[in-house]
Amino acid sequence: MSELGGRDLSRRYWERRHLAGSFRNGDPIRTSVSAQLLSPFASVATSRLFRRAVTSHRTPNVFHVEHVWVPTWIRRSFLIFLASVFNYPRHYDVIVIGGGHAGVEASLAAARMGCETLLLTTNCDTIGQMSCNPAVGGLAKGHLAREIDALGGEMGRNTDLTGIQFRMLNTKKGPSVWAPRAQCDKKAYQFRLKWVCERQKHLDIKQGHISALFHENGVVKGVDTTVGARYLGQTVIVTTGTFLRGLMHIGENQQSGGRAGEAAATSLSASLNELGIELGRLKTGTPPRLLRRTIDFSKTEEQPGDEPVPWFSFWKEDLWNDSMFHVEHSAPSTSQYPPGSILARAGAQLPCYITATTPRTGEIIRANLHKSPMYSGVIEGVGPRYCPSIEDKFVRFASKERHQLFLEPEGIATDEIYLNGFSTCLPFECQIEMVRSILGCEAAEILRPAYAVEYDFAPPTQVHPSLEAKGCQNLFLAGQINGTSGYEEAAAQGLMAGINAARRVQGKSPVVLRRDQAYIGVLIDDLVTKGTSEPYRMFTSRAEYRLVLRQDNADMRLSELGFEIGLLDRNRYARVESKRRSIAEELERLRRTRNGQHTLAQLLSRPDVSYGQLPAPPVPVAEEVVQQVEFDLKYSGYVTRQADEIEKFKSMEALPIPAWVDYSAVPSLRIEARQKLAKTNPATLGQASRISGVSPSDISVVMVHIKRGPRSPGLGAAGTTRHPGGTEPLQSNALDQDED
Repeated sequence: MSELGGRDLSRRYWERRHLAGSFRNGDPIRTSVSAQLLSPFASVATSRLFRRAVTSHRTPNVFHVEHVWVPTWIRRSFLIFLASVFNYPRHYDVIVIGGGHAGVEASLAAARMGCETLLLTTNCDTIGQMSCNPAVGGLAKGHLAREIDALGGEMGRNTDLTGIQFRMLNTKKGPSVWAPRAQCDKKAYQFRLKWVCERQKHLDIKQGHISALFHENGVVKGVDTTVGARYLGQTVIVTTGTFLRGLMHIGENQQSGGRAGEAAATSLSASLNELGIELGRLKTGTPPRLLRRTIDFSKTEEQPGDEPVPWFSFWKEDLWNDSMFHVEHSAPSTSQYPPGSILARAGAQLPCYITATTPRTGEIIRANLHKSPMYSGVIEGVGPRYCPSIEDKFVRFASKERHQLFLEPEGIATDEIYLNGFSTCLPFECQIEMVRSILGCEAAEILRPAYAVEYDFAPPTQVHPSLEAKGCQNLFLAGQINGTSGYEEAAAQGLMAGINAARRVQGKSPVVLRRDQAYIGVLIDDLVTKGTSEPYRMFTSRAEYRLVLRQDNADMRLSELGFEIGLLDRNRYARVESKRRSIAEELERLRRTRNGQHTLAQLLSRPDVSYGQLPAPPVPVAEEVVQQVEFDLKYSGYVTRQADEIEKFKSMEALPIPAWVDYSAVPSLRIEARQKLAKTNPATLGQASRISGVSPSDISVVMVHIKRGPRSPGLGAAGTTRHPGGTEPLQSNALDQDED
């Protein structure tokens, strides 16, 4: 019988049969049984029949069953369960668990790179669902979304076609912190992503609950589902979001689930534990949704969108030729907005509204604070520092009686309003009173109550910069399981995990973006080097090279890489190269053209002179080219200085740490540095230098130790280096070149 066909005759299957044999004739048994194996019998496992089962100190969901008498009916049920496991008759290159923003980008990336890919989700109807705010972008998040687009991802394009309002934030400040933000039609965003996935070549979608990761000898080889199906694959990407043992809270009420109305993934945590992956708990929350007709908008401030629309996609002309999306019964489109888009159907951008809490809001919250599971100690997970609940705001900023809130529509075909800035887990009766204390919401009705959700995550120092797990080969983690919050952070990780899983299958080295190369590089480097104990959110302040990492030049920075790895098609890449040439030509023209005593470039570098004030060029120049030219000239001094810093940074990043280095054997290395270096296992000296608790003197000690080389043959080969996701040859003169 073939490996993929018929009933499961794998080694693990026979192990299960052997285990089941111990149940025959009611014999007493002594063995360790995984919780994922006993999940169909969970009620029995917690009954008197199993009162001698004790929880493992290492893996809390593994039962150690000792000398337990098992009745005949349980023996028969267990044998039926074991016999029902079968291998799905297709072998995949990449299997993605979870259909959220990380899972979608991972699946599309792997499939577009030619890998046979499977997307497994608990509900096919919620692929790409916006669980919280139906918005993409914002400060630093907009940079991530545009970088995803520049590499060939889907988030930017999907946002442009389903957005209902677009704005460019921070335009009163320098261009390095400008950030696009879009309010989206929640359902349209979700439906289009599902449609894109369904039509993507090399991508299969299956609905199912994952019961376990199938692995042998520290190598993941597939996944098992609760219906008894085993899907085999060369690599597996876990993107579980908030569903990993998710627990929702509204006051004292608790319900298992990853988001309202959807079940949690209860057994996968035990499977990750078995692979040696440590898990912690985090918490996030979502605000109530209100009914539009019960809100008095005359008491609020209207916030319109920007015109012309600041699109997310660098290839905005393609939006007018999108064959992957349509809206039933849509109105005839004008040329102002892409045909079939939500803006074309609405005819104009929808406004959002600004409102605020009142002193009465604070009184209600303070009087009911003891009912909050966060403050009563019921919630174990750590919440987001930079997106606090409304009760957190009143506690942490006690002197402030007024907090700004935003009323944001969730779509053009719904009257639900998202109350941005008002997440809470107080009881429903308190939420009603709190909402009606907000300006304009005195008679507001709540359609969906706010709630908090806590969930398992894997501290991200356990993954390589390629996002492959350090303790298990072929297993990649991406999204909120790595401790991040937000759609954009998740999508960015999903894209990189999909790329690197595909390259693992193709026998190629992983792609790791540097901190000077992309915000995605900053995000992943922060996670794998520093870790996080609270939901991580991207900010422009986290990027030390933000002058060159602007949202407007992401295509200049990353599209060549996207083309080289097979994500970006030749046509789009050709347009990027054409834009690059146009920028260079216009800069050259401005530098050689004089106006009086000064060149046009010198005039444009002045802060009070804009491109439009210069003499008109002989040939019209595209607006996107004009913007790049103006930014390059006005900030050339700062950019040159930062370029010098980047070169110094690259010299450290180019110094890999060989695999033979044993930090416990490095003389003169401080104990704290020794422990943290051993735990993080950095790939380069640059990465090691960014670990909290590792000083410059520690780096010098490690560098000297590397130069001396391995002391004995048993320590390993001097020609291999720690590499994100594996090892690769190290040029023997790499350290000497830096010294020159």
